[in-house]
Amino acid sequence: MPNFLMKRWHGYHVVALLGIAILFTGILTYYQWQIGLVGFLGIAIVFIFVLRARIQFEKDLTDYVSTLSYRVNKAGEEAVMKLPIGMVLYNEAGIIQWVNPYMSALLADDVLGENVDIISEDLPVLMEDEGKEFLLTLGERKYRVVNESNERLLYFFNATEEQEIKELFERDKTVIGLIYLDNYDEVTQGMEDQLRSKLLTHVTNVLNSWAKDQDIFLRRIASDRFIAIFNEEALYNLEEDRFTLLDEVREGTAQEKVALTLSIGVGSGHSSLRELGALAQSSLDLALGRGGDQVAIKQSDGKVRFYGGKSNAMEKRTRVRARVISHAIRDFVKESDRVIIMGHKNPDMDSIGAAIGMLKIAQVNNKDAFIVLDPDNVNQSVHKLLEAIQDHDDLWAHFITPEEAREEMTDETLMVVVDTHKPSLCIDTKLLDRVERIIVIDHHRRGEEFIEEAVLVYMEPYASSTAELVTELLEYQPNHPNLDVLEATALLSGIIIDTKSFAIRTGSRTFDAASYLKSQGADTTLVQKLMKEDLDQYVKRANLVERAYIYTAGTAIARGEENQTYNQVLIAQAADTLLTMNNVVASFVISELEDGRVSISARSLGEINVQVIMENMHGGGHLTNAATQISGMSLEEAEDLLKEKIDDYFKGGQS
Repeated sequence: MPNFLMKRWHGYHVVALLGIAILFTGILTYYQWQIGLVGFLGIAIVFIFVLRARIQFEKDLTDYVSTLSYRVNKAGEEAVMKLPIGMVLYNEAGIIQWVNPYMSALLADDVLGENVDIISEDLPVLMEDEGKEFLLTLGERKYRVVNESNERLLYFFNATEEQEIKELFERDKTVIGLIYLDNYDEVTQGMEDQLRSKLLTHVTNVLNSWAKDQDIFLRRIASDRFIAIFNEEALYNLEEDRFTLLDEVREGTAQEKVALTLSIGVGSGHSSLRELGALAQSSLDLALGRGGDQVAIKQSDGKVRFYGGKSNAMEKRTRVRARVISHAIRDFVKESDRVIIMGHKNPDMDSIGAAIGMLKIAQVNNKDAFIVLDPDNVNQSVHKLLEAIQDHDDLWAHFITPEEAREEMTDETLMVVVDTHKPSLCIDTKLLDRVERIIVIDHHRRGEEFIEEAVLVYMEPYASSTAELVTELLEYQPNHPNLDVLEATALLSGIIIDTKSFAIRTGSRTFDAASYLKSQGADTTLVQKLMKEDLDQYVKRANLVERAYIYTAGTAIARGEENQTYNQVLIAQAADTLLTMNNVVASFVISELEDGRVSISARSLGEINVQVIMENMHGGGHLTNAATQISGMSLEEAEDLLKEKIDDYFKGGQS
């Protein structure tokens, strides 16, 4: 505490003591006026000294404040002129009015009277979009800029070293990868020990060479599993390289007449090794759920990036899982009071056929079951099937609206979702929140969005359709259900539609399922009747096909006419038709839907992964069959965006 303030503190005590002394002296004067007079004289002398002390105190205070103000102003001037911080004053029009010496030396040129964009073209945009604080690169240096908009003042703090340290930290963060040989058991089953050893040695050598080149710690943890530990910088290099390791392993093993592929799950962006391991396992499950032969990279914020996925998922050689799943579903059905079955919005043949199959499983286990159908949201391609179902009183009685489904639900209700695994695509998302037990049955490659906490998930990307999966589940039901003609035909229709009459995504088990349905009375003639289309629909599809052209590398693009709407089925059929043309390996049809969105249907013969291209446009699907819907975009803009994504794909962006 300054001395004069201490004096002020003591001065208050002196005044108080003087007051007491005057009081006692006055009393003393009453009895002894001589002594009182001496006392008053002493008090007067003390008062004079106190008065002089106060005058000196005020003078010292004035001098201190004056000196302090000068020093503060001087320090401020020194800071403005000498501190290594840039300062820029600008007016309302963004014209620079003053810069301090540090900023003047940094810019080298005289910028007074110039617009702030002379410092950097990005500066006005950052000032408007980024708010008070943002990073700006000037030359080889990075600056943290603080924008005091009320004062129209910019501060430039050199953050180059700070950013370099941050980047170094980010590059050195640990990343965990889990590597799995997708179909090792199936490929090596029945293989001679010498050939199996040779194959595994080849793959191991490729992986070890890859790990050495990329500075990765790699260890085998099982015959078909490896763990890799590396850093973010190595991950960045691998992503730049587009994980060509997948191609190297696939093509190398193909020379041995064996189709062996890799799936890699990577966890990044977290400091905890336990959480990184969990992310890596989740990523691997996601990669396998999408059919394998690809890399899934999941960050701590939940974002996922994919690479690879160029080959079709291999059909499994064993039916053990189908039998186990079928028995598990039976147990869940028996433990429930009723079963609600729901497909995706705008249901197609596969969705309705699979739902009817699950209805039959519930019925043979003596449980009430209902299929949710929104009459206002039905795919045009299933109108004939629904008409046939409406004539089938026993079957139609089990179709209910979403509102009726809510009334039927209890705490013991089992929900079965077929032909989709994304909550946003379900007919009524709110139904998912009202049940505790959900079973998911789907044949699509798994996406980022997924129905959480399902008690049972049966997803097989190798399958042609969900109808095929449900047909196998029916076969393994202990009570051996008997299907009537319409039920069997509905399931067979789902398979035929999704395989384009057994032309694509068809394995041996697809024909086994079709054979079983045929034995149950499926009518192929009725299938053809259900698939018939109107003449005007055929003409509209022909008009779409007529507008097609070859863009690049065998990719055909057809764009519908402006202000002309098409339904989703017709757009998909046009894409299928284009795929039958000579020199076309992938087709894309762009058109406007009735709700104003732009729809793109994509088809491929397998050489091009249209799923990847559509996922980059916020869609999804299969390697050979995918689609997306885009809001707030014109047909021309959608076409330009599609071309951009196709170009990215061929440049190496098969992610």
